[in-house]
Amino acid sequence: MAYTSYANDRSASAMTGAQDLFAQMVAYVVNWNQARRTRAALQKLSDHELEDIGLSRGDIDQIASKGRI
Repeated sequence: MAYTSYANDRSASAMTGAQDLFAQMVAYVVNWNQARRTRAALQKLSDHELEDIGLSRGDIDQIASKGRI
C-alpha cells in the first residue's frame, strides 16, 4: 500500500510540474502577443499623437515590453 501511495504522489507531482510548465508557457505567449500588439498600435501613431500622450518613438519598445515607462 505504501508503495502505491508513493507512486501516486510522484505521478501527481510530475503532473503538477507539467501543468505549471504549460501555464508558464501560455503566459509567456500571451505576454509576448500583448507586447507585439501594443508595439504595433503605438507605431501606427504619428509623432504628434505620441507627444500628446507623453511618449516618443524611443519609448515604444520599453512600454510594449514592460507595460509602462
